[in-house]
Amino acid sequence: MALVLLRGALHHELAAEVAVESMMALVLFAGVGAVAGAIVDYLVRDDLERQYRRRVAWYCEQHEQREANKK
Repeated sequence: MALVLLRGALHHELAAEVAVESMMALVLFAGVGAVAGAIVDYLVRDDLERQYRRRVAWYCEQHEQREANKK
């Protein structure tokens, strides 16, 4: 938004036009940020779930081995 305002000031554009352009830029980047955030959230959750399941499987395997060794 600040870059749009600076560009408008350098090109001597009307404040009303620059304000509309800066608001459109703000909305556009908010949308891009929301999509990127959703993708990262999905990837992080998926990775954490895989790590958790791998750890639980390892624990169950170790527990079964200990039980088998006791007998």
